[in-house]
Amino acid sequence: AWGGAADADVVVLLIEAHRGVTAGVKRILDGLGQMAVGRKVALAINKIDKVKAETLLALSQEMNKRFAFAETFMISAEKGHGVDDLRQWLAGEMPEGPWLYPEDQIADLPLYMIAAEITREKLTLRLHQELPYQLTVETENWEERKDGSARIDQLIYVARDGHKGIVLGRKGETIKAVSQAARAELEEFLDRKVHLFLQVKVRPGWLEEAERYSEMGLDFKDSGG
Repeated sequence: AWGGAADADVVVLLIEAHRGVTAGVKRILDGLGQMAVGRKVALAINKIDKVKAETLLALSQEMNKRFAFAETFMISAEKGHGVDDLRQWLAGEMPEGPWLYPEDQIADLPLYMIAAEITREKLTLRLHQELPYQLTVETENWEERKDGSARIDQLIYVARDGHKGIVLGRKGETIKAVSQAARAELEEFLDRKVHLFLQVKVRPGWLEEAERYSEMGLDFKDSGG
């Protein structure tokens, strides 16, 4: 975390209003002095709706006594209060520079990988402790349609037949809920209509398949000798 902060143009320390100045926050404050040389550091106090105004003011004063923050923002990320002010300040502090990616590319990962990760996240949220650890999602097909929508076909691989039943759920209820949640997030992310089709397949030993790693940009090392 310190390495990433040292490379940043500005730094934002985010704390939770109802937790106050915890031991962890104190350790971060102790390290900010050396790390933040030559760059601005802002304080963002989140969950301001959980404490009284006088408590919030006292927390802000204490934090600014411990470190000279360039700006202090009081926000509620959940309700959106104060978030625009923080966003505008960050945008204003960013130095101009060349585009790191093509102008029409909205992320630094291929869209098919992002789509697969969104679906896997929804599986995790839905299944919790029941989620098979040997589970992966792959985007098998991405079709751009003439009406501006996208058809996305994904395969959910599990290692055992029993895991397939867990992912599908009773009468397909689990996979249906996952599909609906993933489609909604994909439509918001892509800003267009998405037709998402999921299939669950049993694929024993997929973790040992070298191509699975190369597709993710990782090196595969065979530990079998």
